[in-house]
Amino acid sequence: MSAAKNVLLIVVDQWRGLMLPKLGADYLKLPNIERLSAEGVTFRNHFTQAVPCGPARASLLTGQYLMNHRAVQNTVPLDSRFTNLAHELRRGAYDPALVGYTTTTPDPRTTGPHDPRFLVLGDIMDGFRPVGAFEPYRDAYFGWVASQGFKLPQNREDIWLPEGEPGAGATARPARIPKELSDTAWFTERGLSYLHGRGGKPWFLHLGYYRPHPPFIASAPYHAMYRPEDMPRPVRAASAAEEAGQHPLLAYYVNHINQSSFFQDGKAAGSAMSDEEVAQMRATYCGLMSEIDDQLGRVFDFLKATGQWDDTLIVFTCDHGEQLGDHHLLGKIGYCDESYRIPMIVRDPRPEANGTRGTIVERFTETIDTMPTILEWLGLPVPRQCDGSSLLPFCEGEMPADWRTEVHYEFDFRDLHYSKPESALGVPMDKCSLAVVQDEAFKYVHFAALPPLFFDLRDDPGQLVNRAGDPAYAAQQADYAARMLNWRLGFAERTLTGYRATPKGLEVRAA
Repeated sequence: MSAAKNVLLIVVDQWRGLMLPKLGADYLKLPNIERLSAEGVTFRNHFTQAVPCGPARASLLTGQYLMNHRAVQNTVPLDSRFTNLAHELRRGAYDPALVGYTTTTPDPRTTGPHDPRFLVLGDIMDGFRPVGAFEPYRDAYFGWVASQGFKLPQNREDIWLPEGEPGAGATARPARIPKELSDTAWFTERGLSYLHGRGGKPWFLHLGYYRPHPPFIASAPYHAMYRPEDMPRPVRAASAAEEAGQHPLLAYYVNHINQSSFFQDGKAAGSAMSDEEVAQMRATYCGLMSEIDDQLGRVFDFLKATGQWDDTLIVFTCDHGEQLGDHHLLGKIGYCDESYRIPMIVRDPRPEANGTRGTIVERFTETIDTMPTILEWLGLPVPRQCDGSSLLPFCEGEMPADWRTEVHYEFDFRDLHYSKPESALGVPMDKCSLAVVQDEAFKYVHFAALPPLFFDLRDDPGQLVNRAGDPAYAAQQADYAARMLNWRLGFAERTLTGYRATPKGLEVRAA
């Protein structure tokens, strides 16, 4: 390995955490990701701290729990006082390049109210150098498609509609755009163009992909790569009405998610999907995964051909998961595991990691661990702001003595321009929040202004039976509520709490 140290952070979008061949999803055709797992460490119980995209990426790139960074929903600003991975890399003399997006709304105190970034879902997080930005308008992507001779329709996003007459909902038909011009191909082209231009100089690249995010319509041949009958069946109650009876928030989402956001032309409610429709949706979703895998193969082959494979830390992860019909839901919402469990593979090229290649870590890990992992690998300091810890000890075969024994995640359901649960449920804006503490045995969901939930994961892994209020579980529920309070007290925002004034001047204490 040479003196150069490179980092490739691959961030896919809406990829369920257990949908990796290494973790038992043997129906998936992902040879390049399998290759990465074989040379790295795969984390089975890896969770994001928040959904949807903006909050999840804020946690990923600041190393903070949602309760601390408070970019609680898409379109909600991220406080400019927090550092992030890009800023820390710049302090270490790296110029952090970004392909993709971060869905970050700027702090309004740092700009004017007419800043165009307040007209969109989110923009690029401060500190990154965009070398292939997808958000906020996707102009660069659509301009590239047009430059290749493809005639764009009046509504540019119609390129993702299926060929032929529009249909409703899940479809086996291919998208109109050929795979050579898909957004997945474009992200790869931008990433490879950047890497070609580095000329052997050390680099950091955030390589983002939009898929398998909806619309769940794949270009040929990926649209037909998987058979619906081979897909796992959904985990859900016998009917949408029965599912909705579990909790008022779940009822809102069961009844208010429309298929049009996922298939571009679906008109019915997502909860109305039959088992057959769910199976077709999952087959298309898997096709979008395989398309990413093929494109990652191009990137991996480039690194090997240029002698950079053994100088590069590769992290493969995601912002959040996807319900895919489980609990009669589509998207990433609420308190369900499917929305929060995400993939994490770390390939550390150092000889110190040789003994762990191809292994699986069962311990709970979180997206806030990503930033400390990258900074430690580069020999850069980890800011006290970070709530997570480096995963490098797992790559070196060491089990940290004080590692977490539970996972925590949060969700904010205040009204936005595209979703109104706050109004529907009659909950004050600042109490539209829930927090989860979960381990191998139990899961406790605490709401600021709605009834709690408690699940016995040993007897009910699908989380269909709420045990909150059951006298037989009262002691356990009280214990997990106390654990959540302890967590919040221990991780309350602490950027400056290690500093103190003394008769000898400023003192800085480590944690």
